Amino acid sequence: MTQQKMMHATEATNLADILERVLDKGIVIAGDIKIQVADIDLLNIKIRLLVASVDRAMEMGIDWWQRDSYLSSGAPSKDLERQNRELRKQLDRNEELRKRLMRCEAKPMADSRRDPNLQPEIKV
Repeated sequence: MTQQKMMHATEATNLADILERVLDKGIVIAGDIKIQVADIDLLNIKIRLLVASVDRAMEMGIDWWQRDSYLSSGAPSKDLERQNRELRKQLDRNEELRKRLMRCEAKPMADSRRDPNLQPEIKV
């Protein structure tokens, strides 16, 4: 009975070692499923599976979980990005209108010094 426990502990250690190696190095499992009838593709499924540790995945440039708003609280949501773009457009438009307004106000003021009856005309 003692011998069986020793074998079981050894197997568990081997499994842990294998898992550690797989997570450290990473493993890719790929497969394709294709269903055809008379040389016509009815279904084509491509399966790609990558098993790796988070650190190893980041070294490979895979970090989609950091940008997914459902998986990471630090990820920017799409709504915030859209709102940011819209606000930047509004800010640019307001800045352009302000510049136009400043040009329009400056020009009639210079002309009104010559003729006090001239009224400044602002076009927006």
